[in-house]
Amino acid sequence: QVQLVESGGGLVQAGGSLRLSCVASGRTFSIYAMGWFRQAPGKEREFVAAITWNSGNAYHADSVKGRFTISRDNAKNTVTLQMNSLKPEDTAVYSCAAARGRSFSWGRLMRGAEYDDWGQGTQVTVSS
Repeated sequence: QVQLVESGGGLVQAGGSLRLSCVASGRTFSIYAMGWFRQAPGKEREFVAAITWNSGNAYHADSVKGRFTISRDNAKNTVTLQMNSLKPEDTAVYSCAAARGRSFSWGRLMRGAEYDDWGQGTQVTVSS
């Protein structure tokens, strides 16, 4: 099992930036990829970005491409989501997740059901 703790959420004006971090502990050697998802009130959970743990290959949802960047620091067991040019529609609870053990296609990594471990989430609110 992998434990995940997010930090960095908060309130920001439209056009501003936030940096979310997710620290992993436990069986981190078993991680294949890490992902960020978000869920706004009354909406379904939405894929944001994912990154493979060893190679650092990254994939971003079209809705955030060019504004958000996912990265990882293996030495610190940390995945970061840099969010720039934030919009009110980015308001949501952001959660990081770990997919363990096996290899995945990007299509599968966009599905929350493929992830094994989840953090508690951090609120991001963007005011207009």
